[in-house]
Amino acid sequence: MIVLTQEAANAVKAAIAQAGKEGAGLRILVEQGGCAGYRYVVGLDSKPRADDAVIESSGITLFVDPLSMPLIEDLHVDFVESFQGSGFTFENPHAAGA
Repeated sequence: MIVLTQEAANAVKAAIAQAGKEGAGLRILVEQGGCAGYRYVVGLDSKPRADDAVIESSGITLFVDPLSMPLIEDLHVDFVESFQGSGFTFENPHAAGA
């Protein structure tokens, strides 16, 4: 199960409102990241694709493709704001490294 913290959910809700995409969900996918292994890619999407897993977390609909799902099962997504910047953070108990 993928978990979004309340901070992450609030950030997604703000992005949806700012983009004017009411009813959109958050797509999370894993891509090959070169020498770093994998990287997480997130973005708003208006609807799921035919083979997506559709998951609800903290009031946000998440869309995950079938190739990414096994890699991000039990993923914990947070949103952090600091003087260095802001962005999503990912804690994956299945990841071999950071």
